[in-house]
Amino acid sequence: MTQHEHCNCGMHHDEEQYKDKYCQALELYQLNISDEDVRKAVKTIISEKVHTNDTPEVKKFLLGSVELTSLKTTDSDESIMALTERVNRFDEEFADLPHVAAICVYANNARTVSESLEVDGVQVTCVSGAFPSGQALMEVKIAETALALQDGATEIDMVMPVGKYLSGDLEGMCDEIEEMKQLCGEHKLKVILETGCLKTAAHIKRASLLAMYAGADFIKTSTGKEQPAATPEAAYVMCKAIKEYYEKTGIQVGFKPAGGLNSVTDALIYYSIVKEILGEKWLTHDYFRLGTSRLTNLLISEITGEEVTFF
Repeated sequence: MTQHEHCNCGMHHDEEQYKDKYCQALELYQLNISDEDVRKAVKTIISEKVHTNDTPEVKKFLLGSVELTSLKTTDSDESIMALTERVNRFDEEFADLPHVAAICVYANNARTVSESLEVDGVQVTCVSGAFPSGQALMEVKIAETALALQDGATEIDMVMPVGKYLSGDLEGMCDEIEEMKQLCGEHKLKVILETGCLKTAAHIKRASLLAMYAGADFIKTSTGKEQPAATPEAAYVMCKAIKEYYEKTGIQVGFKPAGGLNSVTDALIYYSIVKEILGEKWLTHDYFRLGTSRLTNLLISEITGEEVTFF
């Protein structure tokens, strides 16, 4: 294959074997996706399915899927401890409601959460690897992640090397994910695609498949720091990729929309997309998460029927 040829994966590459390896993987999948077809399919799911899922039971499930997130410049030991203590108190004060799935913080706050958290089943999720840009030396990403795990992180969220993907460096992109997954071991690794930077359905699907082949336990839409963040269209494409990957490999990968989840309706839309494309097997807190903070109080308020500002 000459330097200027393209394979069916849609990525430019040269004679180096590693790119053939990833192109061969991608060629197993349908990559010619129309953005317009995706929009139409999402519109149909929203108009036909969301209202049927607008039930107290689904809202309770969604509450239990939340990763309560604090990723602010102003975060401190005190503010993160206060957030963790609210999770501890919630389990006591709202005993009939599910607790959140995780607390998601920067890596330097892992110890604060892990030492303060008293609720079984709540994960300590850390964004790591130079979040939110992913722009750092690999040695720095590895060190940050290793320290987060040492300090009690049970899950790691990393940003896919978006620049490497867009420039066609598939080896560099996948090697970073593989190295991070090797470090995480049995701990879940969520790979953030930053779908707003990928622009098209075709790129989102390619990136989803590559991230899964490289070892992602979850694929996640966005950091919330770039716009657009999560969109139903990106979620639709990612779930399609997860389904096809599962059918070909038998490996079940989770899905996490994050960024821009501002209403209960937003959460119901993502739930409906997952239910329609992936089915009940993915409707567990091991395979479906919501990266948000503001949504938590809204869900509690709708479930209880009164305005709650607990978090």
